[in-house]
Amino acid sequence: QVQLVESGGGLVQAGGSLRLSCATSGRTFNNYAMGWFRQAPGKERVFVAGISRNNSTYYGDYVKGRFTISRDNAKNTVHLQMNSLKPEDTAVYYCAARLAYISLSYATYEYWGQGTQVTVSS
Repeated sequence: QVQLVESGGGLVQAGGSLRLSCATSGRTFNNYAMGWFRQAPGKERVFVAGISRNNSTYYGDYVKGRFTISRDNAKNTVHLQMNSLKPEDTAVYYCAARLAYISLSYATYEYWGQGTQVTVSS
């Protein structure tokens, strides 16, 4: 079992920045690929960014060049640095974990955090 707890969400103006964190506990953190997803009201949960066990990264097209995912295996934590935020980035952001490689499909992730709200005002 892996427990995930997100933090760092909030309200920010367009063009601003936020840094999300996901603290994990339970099974060996560095066995897992980690992902960030987001879900806006009335919309599906979509892939934002992922990081593999060996720090390979992958991003959704809509956040490339603005968001950066990183992991700290010593602290069992993954971060999402979000810059140049836009109103369309407004959503609940979820941290997720799965064994092996990154997946873009939320259905393939085994463990989820409770989510953290990010609101970007125009």
